[in-house]
Amino acid sequence: MDISIMLKLLHTLEQLRQHEHWTRVQLDTYQAESLRRLREYAYARSPFYQKFHQGLFDRPLSELPVLTKAMMMEHFDDLVTDAALRLEAIRAYASQGEAGQRYQNRYWVNATSGSSGQPGFFLFDQAEWVYILASFARSQEWSGVRINLTHRQRMATVASISPWHMSSQVAATVKSGWRPSLSLPASQPLSQTVEQLNAWEPEVLIAYASMTGILAEEQLAQRLHINPRVVYAASEVLTQQTRQRAREAWGDEPFNQYIATETASIAAEYRVCRRMHFFEDLVIAENVDEHYRPVPPGEYGAKVLITTLFSRTQPLIRYELNDSVRVSTEAHACGLPFAVLDGVQGRVEDALHLPALAGGRVAVQPLVFNRVMDIVPVSRWQVTQQADDGLVLLLTGVHDGLMDEALIDQLTRSLAQEGVRVPYLQVQRVSTIPKTASGKSPLIKAYRPAALA
Repeated sequence: MDISIMLKLLHTLEQLRQHEHWTRVQLDTYQAESLRRLREYAYARSPFYQKFHQGLFDRPLSELPVLTKAMMMEHFDDLVTDAALRLEAIRAYASQGEAGQRYQNRYWVNATSGSSGQPGFFLFDQAEWVYILASFARSQEWSGVRINLTHRQRMATVASISPWHMSSQVAATVKSGWRPSLSLPASQPLSQTVEQLNAWEPEVLIAYASMTGILAEEQLAQRLHINPRVVYAASEVLTQQTRQRAREAWGDEPFNQYIATETASIAAEYRVCRRMHFFEDLVIAENVDEHYRPVPPGEYGAKVLITTLFSRTQPLIRYELNDSVRVSTEAHACGLPFAVLDGVQGRVEDALHLPALAGGRVAVQPLVFNRVMDIVPVSRWQVTQQADDGLVLLLTGVHDGLMDEALIDQLTRSLAQEGVRVPYLQVQRVSTIPKTASGKSPLIKAYRPAALA
């Protein structure tokens, strides 16, 4: 890691530690001032925001229009605050660059996968990138792994190694003698991943939530032989089944993180209470329904509107994430001033839209299946929606005694309680669960016509 980045990271991390001892009043005051500075900067330097928020410069955040990814990409050149940045040039650069390089020797370029539409590009200068790194470092510190220069922690990441994926960019930045790290593609053969992890012997393991479960099964089968001090699961819904198998494999549950490419860590699990808390000194997260109306604590929303308080190159103000989350109704007694993220159902596109018993269609979240599948004696599972709305349930590592017919009946009744009429539900026992191009093994695969896939 570049020494100047390292020193700035340690300084920023120390500031964030101090924020954790604030009162709620101090946090609210800091948020308001940070938001004021962000808006002032955007209005002075972004032609897009000058028009988008015209007549609203003094209005509260909740009255500002929502920024979607499609809108951001359409107006990219006017939204960014550096007039030298042009989307077409960035796309050309991304087609040939490598992780760790900076665009124009200044900007880190991250890209979303485009799974919910066109890919999105997100740029960060050094000051912003330090906040990105600090958000990940805070997540680790909350698990009990303190970030300092006196202990060389061997870290392994099993995720996407696309050079524009945030995990690759962060790994390339922090890789050094101080922080030896191994980055493995989640899409490579499992046997190869196991062999490399056994040789590396990581103290810190970071992986997609689905990959965390797979690696736990490999450890329990005595093919994987690692003893990580801490395991982090991210980028997918962390199920109770995966938590349990990881605890059996390594002696503790994985720490959950809520991360987005657009803004890095949004929330993380805190070791004292084992609850997820928002990073409210870095982002403002508004939980809203499909019409952008506020959703009260204790209820799941349809979207999250993110305002990244440290964003300057590409200001994000009320940026739409298609995530369904629930904020706790209670303040937790762990001492942190930050709100508790009580549940994450996944992205809206993870939901299955199925025929309703009363007519029309109804959205079914992955948690409806989790409630049944978390206690089923299998290693992994995946529900795949077919073109005719039938469901195929893939199972691996099925233990003796599981009756397919009984499982189908249980799932059918659970779906009926949600008002769903499923044309049919089939069980298929397979050797492996298919992965996406990035290496994820999603629990739910909604049907998408070939033209939209």
